[in-house]
Amino acid sequence: MHSPHDPYVRVRGAREHNLKGVDVDIPRDVLAVFTGVSGSGKSSLAFGTIYAEAQRRYFESVAPYARRLIHQVGAPKVAEISGLPPAVSLQQRRSAPTSRSSVGTVTSLSNSLRMLFSRAGDYPPGAGRLDSDAFSPNTAAGACPECHGLGRVHRTTEESLVPNPSLSVREGAIAAWPGAWQGKNLRDILDALGHDVDRPWRDLPAGQREWILFTDEQPVVTVHPVRDADRIQRPYQGTYMSARRYVLKTFSDSKSPALRAKAERFLTSAPCPLCGGGRLRPEALAVTFAGRTIADLVALPLTELAGLLGDAAGRSGSETVRVLTADLVSRIDPVAELGLGYLSLDRSTPTLSAGELQRLRLATQLRSGLFGVVYVLDEPSAGLHPADTEALLTVLARLKAAGNSVFVVEHHLDVVRGADWLVDVGPRAGEHGGEVLHSGPVAELAGVAESATARYLFARDPAPARAPRPARGLLTVGPVTRHNLRAVTAEFPLGVLTAVTGVSGSGKSTLIGEITGEPAEVGRLVSVDQKPIGRTPRSNLATYTGLFDVVRKVFADTGQARARGYGVGRFSFNVAGGRCETCQGEGFVSVELLFLPSTYAPCPDCGGARYNPETLHVTYRGRNIAEVLDLTVAGAAEFFADTPAAARSLATLLDVGLGYLRLGQPATELSGGEAQRIKLAGELQRGRRGHTLYLLDEPTTGLHPADVEVLMRQLHGLVDAGHTVVVVEHDMTVVADADWVIDLGPGGGDRGGRIVAAGPPAEVARAGGSVTAPYLSRALR
Repeated sequence: MHSPHDPYVRVRGAREHNLKGVDVDIPRDVLAVFTGVSGSGKSSLAFGTIYAEAQRRYFESVAPYARRLIHQVGAPKVAEISGLPPAVSLQQRRSAPTSRSSVGTVTSLSNSLRMLFSRAGDYPPGAGRLDSDAFSPNTAAGACPECHGLGRVHRTTEESLVPNPSLSVREGAIAAWPGAWQGKNLRDILDALGHDVDRPWRDLPAGQREWILFTDEQPVVTVHPVRDADRIQRPYQGTYMSARRYVLKTFSDSKSPALRAKAERFLTSAPCPLCGGGRLRPEALAVTFAGRTIADLVALPLTELAGLLGDAAGRSGSETVRVLTADLVSRIDPVAELGLGYLSLDRSTPTLSAGELQRLRLATQLRSGLFGVVYVLDEPSAGLHPADTEALLTVLARLKAAGNSVFVVEHHLDVVRGADWLVDVGPRAGEHGGEVLHSGPVAELAGVAESATARYLFARDPAPARAPRPARGLLTVGPVTRHNLRAVTAEFPLGVLTAVTGVSGSGKSTLIGEITGEPAEVGRLVSVDQKPIGRTPRSNLATYTGLFDVVRKVFADTGQARARGYGVGRFSFNVAGGRCETCQGEGFVSVELLFLPSTYAPCPDCGGARYNPETLHVTYRGRNIAEVLDLTVAGAAEFFADTPAAARSLATLLDVGLGYLRLGQPATELSGGEAQRIKLAGELQRGRRGHTLYLLDEPTTGLHPADVEVLMRQLHGLVDAGHTVVVVEHDMTVVADADWVIDLGPGGGDRGGRIVAAGPPAEVARAGGSVTAPYLSRALR
């Protein structure tokens, strides 16, 4: 029995995912870092076991109603954990935040600013005081009635809807209308309504053109379709919908990204005429503080906002103003300290990177003043320039100094070196990992021979310097004026590997985002981003790569399947027949919790196997289809070694370091970095046609240095095969290994947006005024 003052969190018999009955002791009140190659089990230990158990205990203490449901979600597979304080998790959630979610709402700075305007704003003479809700564009009391608080209105114009007025309606003058039958139907209805659909559009009377495009009426008429000789078509009742109505309806309601994108082409977006983009009602925009409206203040970079508030407080004699501004400034400080002072409160959350979002949450926690908790963080250095990583270490040290334990899953060697305690998991990924190789002070890892982390953490032999490849041409991008880039022109050499560097917010992603379409200099452009490969548990590694089709065919070709008359469809969990009908092939059922986000629990009938018992009777080499989907990529490569179609697909996944993922792992469980590498594997598998330009935004996110080496071999292979690769990257070992570097900066936000240096790595490492140079020169040494 441990004493109640046991200074350790003690984990016994952890078996979550690939952990092999792990026992580990981690001291409290320290900065402990969990390391190991991708898929070794470090997240299963930190999040799946320690944090999950802390959360379960918290729910145990909640109302019996919540408890009854939480049990279904299941406790982590662990024999016992003692000495565990309450935990707060800061994960890099990949949820899809809405455009109404902003920096202000995530940090709750917006609430404080609205309170300031409500209590201490300068109101026009005779105007009544407004509640703080009236200053929010997300409430009925505050939102501008014209644009519903979005600040922009989407309009259609005759020019956008009818790009070629010399065509007639029958010839497709109204480009915004749908194609195929639906478009023909709308043309037939116009004909039946008595409009001339064969006259050129420009010759129709203005009143008719206006009505056809913009009417809100929806008349119903009987349509007599023109008979085709081979088909009898009966008259039907058709409802008319104007082009504007169709475009707006598709844009707001369609679930298909392609249809929405098509509709968006016919819309012009302009600042709302009523609020001028301020998003609020006129009475809220009439209130000022320090001579500015709330819309003016939320558009300022946070560092500038803090300065303005400080000045105003100094000039005001009011106690209310002093208290409210002091609160705001003290909340902005940690955000600025984490290198995010360039963000403004109205910057919408979907435009932030996962790293920026996690650091915003971290800054909010610094202010919360919690004491005695375990913070479990998921790669807080992701998307951070080495200069910002130093600020991050300071913040983690402050959380620890406030009396908390900080457990961090991390690959960044500078963060690992700054830890008090190191838990190294391995030795390899998937079933070849799941063991704790070392739990103790960082320096002692040097003696652990089988640790992949030790090889990189302690001075290994530097890689032999590679002579940069010569360029085969240039792709000029720009001048670009967007976000913080002001008329920037960049030259990307072709046939080489280029790294784009710079501190967070310097404009890297904005710059490479301008490379679109099919540039004339290259045959094909492939942008490999970190967006999820699927939004539901139905989408997984096997379905995305096309491997699932091969696996289903293999099962349908077995003697058992033939004898029962099972075709390929029988082995899909997306169609009725072979799947478990209770969970409709999801393997999970959604558990709705009042007051809490809904959560998934394994299906009570199939236990998560996704198929019905009859389908599971069919085996191939002793495994049924659910067991095959449960194999890791590395395991499947051995299992399907003699099935060429499967072996090729699996080999490319192994080449990008994803051997540890399970074939049936739901897309919702994959990190952004994993999704990006799955897409890259899909590209590598396609066979290379012509000169391709590959764009990758931080491909090493979430990768252990050992996996970074594997990935870099693939990228260099692409360049050696005659292609061009451009990566946005913070990992200096990758930058040092590139042929060309474009460094943006010098700072973030308004202080960035310029090209500070461009050239081979050795040259950029000597550039004055570059924040990247000193870190790059260290990596080159």
